[in-house]
Amino acid sequence: MHKISIIGLGQIGASIGLGLRKKIKGVEIVGHDIEPTTAGKARKIGAVDKISYSLPNSLEGASIVIVCVPVEAVKQVFDEIAPSLEEGTIVTDTSSTKIQVMQWADEILPNNVDFVGGHPMAGVETPGIEGAEQALFEGAAYGIFPTVNVRPESVDAVVSLVNLLDAQPLFIDPVEHDSLVAGVSHLPIALSITLMNATAQSASWREMSRLAAGSFRDVSRLSSGSVDMHHSIFSTNRDSVLRWLDSFDIQLKQFRAAVEEGGDDLRELIESAYQSRSDWLSGKVKGANDSIQNVPTASENMLGMLGGDKLAELSRKFDKDSKNGPSGR
Repeated sequence: MHKISIIGLGQIGASIGLGLRKKIKGVEIVGHDIEPTTAGKARKIGAVDKISYSLPNSLEGASIVIVCVPVEAVKQVFDEIAPSLEEGTIVTDTSSTKIQVMQWADEILPNNVDFVGGHPMAGVETPGIEGAEQALFEGAAYGIFPTVNVRPESVDAVVSLVNLLDAQPLFIDPVEHDSLVAGVSHLPIALSITLMNATAQSASWREMSRLAAGSFRDVSRLSSGSVDMHHSIFSTNRDSVLRWLDSFDIQLKQFRAAVEEGGDDLRELIESAYQSRSDWLSGKVKGANDSIQNVPTASENMLGMLGGDKLAELSRKFDKDSKNGPSGR
């Protein structure tokens, strides 16, 4: 039996296990987590077939190793798994920032394994395994970052894994990725945290909290995410986040001046935001995805490598069903 190893069974790791278990048979999914309670729950909900409390043992016979830990913990995990990785193993990750992770992979992982970085743009505010969902990645963008000398079939395998999770694989340069996600992912987290602190530290918070409803809940939602994950994001993508915070500060001061003065300037700012969001939601953003390449479905490649013709045939069935629409899924 072929094997996939998932290191880190929080929201992302457990969701990957749940998503893969729905789509593939004949492949053993083994999980490892430093927290025994988390590991046990992952086994209980069916995210993994087996738990290995020894990190080296979890790697034995694994065709693919998926590292799902906060960015700041990735280096330590790479250091610990490097001596135990078997030749030809494919290693991937789910880290929210990529430049540092790609450097660690190049410096630490042995030359006889292939590293293909990954980043699923998905998640819910409930941190940890309690937030795990089988369909977490459905329709989500999933960044893919091959290393220079990686085998093409290893890239195909990771692309296929992403397709099995019903996500949308995208190739993007790590430097560009970290700059872009700082604006559309990390800045919103920073704003949510700042809003929560600004209001909760107000002398009127007790009374204010009784009035807080849907809009406050929506905007403050991201501050409920994993503290470790958020700390890792801002620590490893500091420069890009700082640039976006500076840009937001300019916009905030402009908005403050417009509120103070009232009139047409304020209306124009509000209308501009309304129109920009409308264009984004409708897919009408000019120049969108110019430097990000969509990758076609190739789930047969991974399944053929892991489990032969039987799993490849199963993949063809899933591809056919998905093309037939909701009734076939």
